[in-house]
Amino acid sequence: MTLALQPPTLDRLGSGVPDRLAAPSDLRPRRPRPGRRRLGSNTGQLPDLPPHRELVRRELAAYAQRIRLGALVREHGSPLFLLDVDRVATQLLALRRELPGAGIHFATKSLPHPAVIRAVHGFGASFEVASRGEIDLLEREGVPIGRCLHTHPVKSVADITGAYLRGIRTFVVDSPSEVAKFAGLPTHDVGVLVRLSFPNPDAKSDLSSKFGVAPEDAPALVDLCRRSRLAVRGFTFHVGSQTTSAAPWVRAIATTLQLMRSLEALHGTRFEVLDLGGGFPIGYDEPVPSLAELARGIRPALAAVPEHVRVVVEPGRFIAAPAMTLITRVIGTSDRADGRWHHLDEGLYGAYSNIPAEDVHALVFAAAELGVRPLGDDAAERTARRVLTRVRVPVTLAGPTCDSVDVVARHLPLPPLADGDLLVSPMMGAYTWATATGFNGIARTPVVEVSAA
Repeated sequence: MTLALQPPTLDRLGSGVPDRLAAPSDLRPRRPRPGRRRLGSNTGQLPDLPPHRELVRRELAAYAQRIRLGALVREHGSPLFLLDVDRVATQLLALRRELPGAGIHFATKSLPHPAVIRAVHGFGASFEVASRGEIDLLEREGVPIGRCLHTHPVKSVADITGAYLRGIRTFVVDSPSEVAKFAGLPTHDVGVLVRLSFPNPDAKSDLSSKFGVAPEDAPALVDLCRRSRLAVRGFTFHVGSQTTSAAPWVRAIATTLQLMRSLEALHGTRFEVLDLGGGFPIGYDEPVPSLAELARGIRPALAAVPEHVRVVVEPGRFIAAPAMTLITRVIGTSDRADGRWHHLDEGLYGAYSNIPAEDVHALVFAAAELGVRPLGDDAAERTARRVLTRVRVPVTLAGPTCDSVDVVARHLPLPPLADGDLLVSPMMGAYTWATATGFNGIARTPVVEVSAA
C-alpha cells in the first residue's frame, strides 16, 4: 500500500492552530525522544517518523513531479481535479488482498465518474446503487446491472419496479413499510437483505442513526418478509464512516451471525449473504489505521461465517478518495480583523463540499511546498520561494461564492501566499465532485485524467 493511501498529523483545518509563525527549525527532523534509539540499533524499535503532514507532503511532492502537475495546470487552468484511476485499482487490490473472498460492490455515490466506473468494472468488482440515476450511469458504461445491489433502505415503488426491470434482484429493507412495496413484483427471483443497526458514536458519520433495524427487532421483520413471500437472502449493516477500529465490525459480525443461526434453525432455511457495508477509513489531516491492520482484526470474526454464506463489502471512500487531487488558486487577498484571508477559486459549495457535509478536512499545501514552479517563476524567485516555504503564516482560506459560510479553513499555517499562487489537496475523490453544487452560477470543477505510471 502506498503512503498516499494512509496519508500520515496536522491539526484539522479550522481547528484553532496557534497564531504564530513556525520557525525554520520547527521543520527540521527532530532528535529521537529520550529512551528511543535510531534505526539500526539493537533495540529493534523504529525511529521517530516525521509528522503526518510532512509524510504526506513528501509523497505528494513526488507524485506532482511524476504527473507534471505544473504543466497540467498551465494547460487546463484551475480549479482542477486530477483523476488517477490507477489508484482505484491499487485500493481494490488492497481490499482483495486483505479481505480475500469478499465480494466488492463499489459505492457508486462516492465518485460517480465514468472513468472510475470503468476502472472498477474492469477490475472485476461490482457496484451498489441507490438511485435510478446511478443505474443509468452504470448502464451507459456497460456494467451488468444484474450483479448490482440496490442498497437504499427507503425507495419508492417506481424505484423498485424500475430497478427490477433493468435487472436488479437484490434490494435492502429495514422497515415493514418497505416490504409492502414489493407486492407487485414476481417474488420467485427477488430477494432482500435486512439492514441492521449498530450504533457507533466514534464513527465520523454514524449511519445507524438513520437506517437499520435493531437486531432484536429483526426477527419480526424477517417473519413479515416470509409471510409476504419475499425471500430474505441475508443481512447487511454499516458500522459508520471513517471507522478506525476493527471492534465495531467484529461485534456486528458476531451479532449478525448469531441472528442468522437462530433464524435458520427457527425457519428451516439458509441465508446466503453477509454484507459488511463500508466505513474503511482514509487518512486526511490525521493518520488512521491501515486496511491491513483493520483486516487483521476483522478476519478472525469472518472465520465463523458458514461456507454457504457469501461475504460482501461496499467500500466507497476507501476506493474513491485517493483517486483525485484538487488544484486551486488564490484569486484575492485581504487583511481582516482576524488576520490574512486568501480567497480561492474553489470552496464549500464546490470541491470542498465534504467539509460541511461530512466534517472531513483534507490537507492543503502551497504548490511551492511541493516544488511545483508557477508560470514565469525565474531562478531568483525560486530561491526566495524555497526560503519562504520554511516559515508558516496562519491564514484563512475562503471559497469564491458571495456567501459568508464559504470558508474552507481558518488559521491554517501555510507559507506566505500571493494572488495567483496554487494550492494542492490530496485525497479529494470521495464525496467532493459528487456533492458539488452550482451555487452562485459557479460551474463544477472539471476533471482531467492523469497517470503516474
